[in-house]
Amino acid sequence: MSVKFTRRGTFAATLTAVLAMSAGTTAYAAEMKVGANVGNVPWEFQNEKGEIVGFEVDLAKEVGKRLNMNVSFVNIPFNGLFAAVQSGQVDAAVSSITITKKRLESVSFAQPYYDSDQSLAVRANSGIKNLEGMASKVAAVDTGSTGDMWSTQNQQKYKFSDIRRYEGLAPAMLDLAAGRIDGYVSDIPAVQYYIKDKPIYQVVERIPTGEQYSMMFAKNSPLAEKVNAEITKMKQDGTLAKIHEQWFGAKAEPNSTTIKVMEMPKL
Repeated sequence: MSVKFTRRGTFAATLTAVLAMSAGTTAYAAEMKVGANVGNVPWEFQNEKGEIVGFEVDLAKEVGKRLNMNVSFVNIPFNGLFAAVQSGQVDAAVSSITITKKRLESVSFAQPYYDSDQSLAVRANSGIKNLEGMASKVAAVDTGSTGDMWSTQNQQKYKFSDIRRYEGLAPAMLDLAAGRIDGYVSDIPAVQYYIKDKPIYQVVERIPTGEQYSMMFAKNSPLAEKVNAEITKMKQDGTLAKIHEQWFGAKAEPNSTTIKVMEMPKL
């Protein structure tokens, strides 16, 4: 590499780049701030070292790498993610966010990359076997989530005595263990991951909702299409399949949105 001695500012910038390269670091062209409800295992949470890790963390970092963008994460409660992207506080958001027609009225999504349903989790010794067993009992949900929407719509059908709202899975599960609530309605992959080594809990019913997760952006953000194109490449070259297997310990289904290239969602 040759360095021209031109204006002082130009030389300084060039020298900085050379030093970065010689130190083995990566110089990024831009930054992408990603909002995330940290504590949402296995999607985005803190490990024992305090590092933010997870399926969507790896996905976002890989997208950023391919776009030559440094990715940083901003911890925001789930219900605040929508305002955060709309206001420009963050450039994108993740947290197992389901694509819905209602949400597409005010935000944009890249193509989906994970298929999911809701679930009912209870204490294993509660005697509750299914949703019908929740009659006259207290259900918990994450504020503003699709589990919140489903439970509100079905409260009378299943006769929940109350619906209590939480900011994340962990506090809800702690209250479930303590008997302050009777059941927790939430995304099944997150719940199954959380309880795999905790026999005090049990998932007693899968609630089919046909949900699909993706990265969320401000309405018509140019970044959405750029990210979408990189997700397509990650599906085609097997990167996304590897991330899935790393976090879930199993291969993604061949016909799932983790494998299949999809269109960007539109109204």
